[in-house]
Amino acid sequence: MSEKQTFYITTPIYYPSDKLHIGHSYTTVAADAMARFKRMTGYDVMFLTGTDEHGQKIEKIAQENNVSPKQYVDHIVAGIKELWKLMDISYDDFIRTTDRRHEEVVQKIFKKLYDQGDIYKSEYEGWYCTPCESFWTQHQLKEGNCPDCGRQVELVREESYFFRLSKYQDRLIKHIEEHPEFIQPQSRQNEMLNNFLRPGLEDLCVSRTSFKWGIPVTFDKDHVIYVWIDALSNYISALGYLTDNPEKFHRYWPADVHLVGKEIVRFHTIIWPIMLMALGEPLPKQVFGHGWLILEGGKMSKSKGNVVDPAVLVKRYGLDALRYFLLREVPFGSDGVFSNESLISRINSDLANDLGNLLSRTVAMIEKYFDGIIPPCSEETELDSELKQLALETPGRVEKLMDELLFSNALQEIWKLVSRSNKYIDETTPWLLAKSESDGPRLGTVLYNLAESLRFISVLISPFMTRTPPRIQEQLGISSSGDTTWESLKEFGRLKAGSRVKRGEVIFPRLDPEKELEALEALRQEKLQEETVRAAADKAEKEDSDSRQAPDILPEITIDDFAKVDLRVARVVKAERVEKADKLLKLTLDVGGKSRQVVSGIAQHYSPEELEGMSVILVANLKPVKLRGILSEGMILAASDERGKLVLVTASEEIESGSQVR
Repeated sequence: MSEKQTFYITTPIYYPSDKLHIGHSYTTVAADAMARFKRMTGYDVMFLTGTDEHGQKIEKIAQENNVSPKQYVDHIVAGIKELWKLMDISYDDFIRTTDRRHEEVVQKIFKKLYDQGDIYKSEYEGWYCTPCESFWTQHQLKEGNCPDCGRQVELVREESYFFRLSKYQDRLIKHIEEHPEFIQPQSRQNEMLNNFLRPGLEDLCVSRTSFKWGIPVTFDKDHVIYVWIDALSNYISALGYLTDNPEKFHRYWPADVHLVGKEIVRFHTIIWPIMLMALGEPLPKQVFGHGWLILEGGKMSKSKGNVVDPAVLVKRYGLDALRYFLLREVPFGSDGVFSNESLISRINSDLANDLGNLLSRTVAMIEKYFDGIIPPCSEETELDSELKQLALETPGRVEKLMDELLFSNALQEIWKLVSRSNKYIDETTPWLLAKSESDGPRLGTVLYNLAESLRFISVLISPFMTRTPPRIQEQLGISSSGDTTWESLKEFGRLKAGSRVKRGEVIFPRLDPEKELEALEALRQEKLQEETVRAAADKAEKEDSDSRQAPDILPEITIDDFAKVDLRVARVVKAERVEKADKLLKLTLDVGGKSRQVVSGIAQHYSPEELEGMSVILVANLKPVKLRGILSEGMILAASDERGKLVLVTASEEIESGSQVR
């Protein structure tokens, strides 16, 4: 028996942020779908992900939090692994750049490149962006800022080691031109050639002396290895490259595909392949730079407060609804816009109306007309042949599209079978066939074909949606694992007549769009409020532990700026708890004889009884929002200390409600 064909797929190793958003899940879910698909189609798969944990930025954040860099990243990495568990990511290895196995390989790579003259010592002076861990020349800056993130850069001058990128420039251009599949999609290839390679490469700074949180250069202890040499090597360090156990490297390298976000294509298609050329190793077969999943108004960013937490969506709608949306909504490679409206629409139209309804109708009719027993298939009509033919052709179409990383198109092909099966119900009218005893065999054939089509669909969606296929198969009474393999899709008719179906819960309940949008907005506002209070408490605690001095004053504003905020004295007329919300109280306020309703996250600090009659300070011209479906018309002011204690700002003497605070 010959060995299985191998398939090696990677995601970028993620910077350890405490806020991995849905954009990060987008890349990893896509890689997971591909890995699952290749396993199902008979490949020996290696799927790698991990975390990039060194650098000046990490060192700085750790210092600000009064912990060691390793303590900081250990905490964050645990959260990342929990998220991948939640998203059902089936990685085969998780590499950390702080793993000793990785550090030793990076040091050997650096030494090898130095010994052969591809790394040399000099002095660097140029512009450095700490958040991006990137060096830039003057002409690469955009309006004096980092061209990638737009933040300020600093001019640095220090002794450094340099990697001779320029030496391999022409060789890399030739490789790209001879292997057009190497950088995909085509737009990324054009960008790398025209914006970076053909204008000419400068040698790359690959060590730093201004911080210590990195892998030391073995022969010069004052230097640590620059992050991209460190981070990019993970793809081969995880395979045992330059170790006593290189079996995985010989088995899986070169990688079949690196999946990366478009913002790091440059590092993966210029620095990384030149490193491999210098090491004398083959290049990955493909680097695919996908687009961003963005919100209206720009890329998701923690600093903008517009990140979407995948854990919240999974908890509310289920894992498969989110995985389906991520892979179906946007053609892989293009930028796409995420919105709660589009997510709810996809769930209702594709999952509830199409797939969920098909399963419910089929199982219900088998129970009603055949006492829950799958009937045998007898004569075949043209309608039956059309459905059967489409089912048999769909796996091949899906395979072709998956090999091109066209996840959305592959799901479109599967949904053609879902739609055709629903149409088949309308065309064959089982409810009319059931009225005639002579049509019993025909009715049995129709229901068998529907059940068998659902078997096909359950297998076809398995790489994309990990929880739904077993639920479909359980309702169809499928007990043989041989009927749930990709190989089983070569035959239409494997479903055993005589098996008993078992109707279960609706797999995708239909949603009320208006209620869902209100609920999601309430959750977002509640989370923002929690984070604001927590950030204030963390800041106060840090400042207190550092010096116990008064906090720095915020940047100056003009009297005109202050005049835009309308602060009013408001008397609490009534306070009551918000159902199923431990932190929220609904307050009815008297503001100069007019009633206002405000929802506030103070329930853990104040009881409704002690609030009534209190004169609080209200931000009266804040735009109203809905929290947990309740309209909140403003915000009351509070202060918090380093212990997390929260105190409302109140009027110290009796004053009329509605009075303006100046």
